[in-house]
Amino acid sequence: MAQRATVDVEFTIRVTDPGRAAISVAAANADTEDLDVSWQGGSEAVLFEHGTRADVFDLPEGEHRVTYHAERDLTDAEPEPVTLSDVAVFTRPSRYCPSDRIGGLVAPELYGLPDVRSTVDAIVRHVNGRLLYTVGATRPTDDAIDTLLAGEGVCRDFAHVCVTLCRFFDIPARYVGVYAPGLSPMDFHAVFEAAVDGHWYVFDATHLAPRQSMLRISTGRDAADTSFLATLGAKLDFLGSSVFATTDTELPQDDWSELVVLS
Repeated sequence: MAQRATVDVEFTIRVTDPGRAAISVAAANADTEDLDVSWQGGSEAVLFEHGTRADVFDLPEGEHRVTYHAERDLTDAEPEPVTLSDVAVFTRPSRYCPSDRIGGLVAPELYGLPDVRSTVDAIVRHVNGRLLYTVGATRPTDDAIDTLLAGEGVCRDFAHVCVTLCRFFDIPARYVGVYAPGLSPMDFHAVFEAAVDGHWYVFDATHLAPRQSMLRISTGRDAADTSFLATLGAKLDFLGSSVFATTDTELPQDDWSELVVLS
């Protein structure tokens, strides 16, 4: 029997200027799900490439609670092929992944490795050993260079540095928001996918949760493309959130040397 994952999210916002906001919390390929906003207005779903969905709400002034529940069986997935469009997009510098400016900070041991797989594995080991995972250590505006200079960060920062280093070596890499059963403290989590032998595989330099049980939420160039909440005209304050992602059986032990596909 397949392992089954359950996700529950709740967050509260205060809208000070009415308008639209996009909420991206939907787990890809969910078997069942329910998204509810305390304001009972309509919404419109916007679908992006690589499994990202944004639900756009027209929010009135006031305080609103957003809840999301989803369940999904975790079954083996086939690796997604890397397209020519992927190569063109995911080897370029982006807002938080300035691969064109990081050259002076690239560790000598990352050069001259025999193949793409060896390079990606070396990047993950290097970032895991170089950065200290520290909650609240970085600002929302920090990019991969800021993180390397600071020497600490959270999952978002670990993923940005890995993506940036991959792109520096012309390896297509993309940032992925996920639910991660086993993560502590529990929250939204960020990992990255790299192109190895023409397919996308997931890597996580934090080593905080098994990749086999992760559920994709959003995929993009970096965190600018994958925010779980974005304003589209509304002005609002974020008042707090809770995220729970669990499975009905024991979590697997992740062998970090193995290639894993994120479904």
